[in-house]
Amino acid sequence: MTTLLARLRLVFASLALAGLVAWAPAALAQQPSSVNPTASSVKEDKLLQQFRRIEGRGSIPDTKSYVVEQPEGRNWRQFHEVTLRWIGAIAILGMLVLLIAFYAVRGTIKIESGRSERTITRFNGVERFTHWLTAGSFVVLALTGLNITFGKPLLLPLMGPEAFSKFSVGAKYVHDYLSFPFVLGLILIFVLWVRDNVPGRIDLEWLKRAGGFFGHDHPPARRFNAGQKAVFWVVILTGAGMTVSGYYLIFPFYAAGIAGMQVAEIVHGVLAVLFVAAMLAHIYIGTIGMEGAFEAMGGGEVDLNWAKEHHSLWVEEEEGRAAAAPPHPSPAE
Repeated sequence: MTTLLARLRLVFASLALAGLVAWAPAALAQQPSSVNPTASSVKEDKLLQQFRRIEGRGSIPDTKSYVVEQPEGRNWRQFHEVTLRWIGAIAILGMLVLLIAFYAVRGTIKIESGRSERTITRFNGVERFTHWLTAGSFVVLALTGLNITFGKPLLLPLMGPEAFSKFSVGAKYVHDYLSFPFVLGLILIFVLWVRDNVPGRIDLEWLKRAGGFFGHDHPPARRFNAGQKAVFWVVILTGAGMTVSGYYLIFPFYAAGIAGMQVAEIVHGVLAVLFVAAMLAHIYIGTIGMEGAFEAMGGGEVDLNWAKEHHSLWVEEEEGRAAAAPPHPSPAE
């Protein structure tokens, strides 16, 4: 009996061994080819290739905070720290070089017929307030925003880590809160001037003659010429794009995930540096580039000869309205 039991055990052991040998290749063939994220020997790059991001665990409801690393973040960092700086440097420095060269060749555009000592109202108080509200907000927004892109390589070595950190935190809050008066200014600008900035046929003639910037020619224009209309639409459209992308960043993750936030930052950064470059040209023409231009937004009154040379059709319309208006009764003596 003992001998029989020993033989049965040997038979069962042999069968079990044969089954294991036969099952092993099939089981190995059925193993998944994906990387096991719990394996301690798995490398970081394989995890990223497999899952496109590395996530941890957390106890707060916001699961987006669990993301430790993602490949798109590296691309965003490369754009923010390298590509955007190149775009900004080329756009802003390039515009400054062009303006300096233009001023060296053309100089200040003078009033050809000289000052008449007579003035005409160009902008009223509400229009000037709107302009300076938007312009003042924009200048501070531009400086604090450029610090985000260029502050680290330019200011940090000069200020030191502690001072630069405090400055950047303060600049960030100023940037965020000044966005609200800037947006208000954009809305008011659109309401006040959109009617006068609709492109028309007369603008094509102004563009053909380059607005008289390269000679002594003064093509006719209404209240705003083609160049001013271009500035108007750059301000409105670029400002709108910066507003939307900016509020995505001020109020993160309400309307977009991590990828959407990265796209918003890229859009905001590119529009910002291009906007700054465009406004440098606008500031140049409104100050040293053209005699009498700053007076329009300074006090609201411009010299009549300046107005006739640069906005002749507008002057005719204003003089026609004044002639058609009923005379004001003189007070009785």
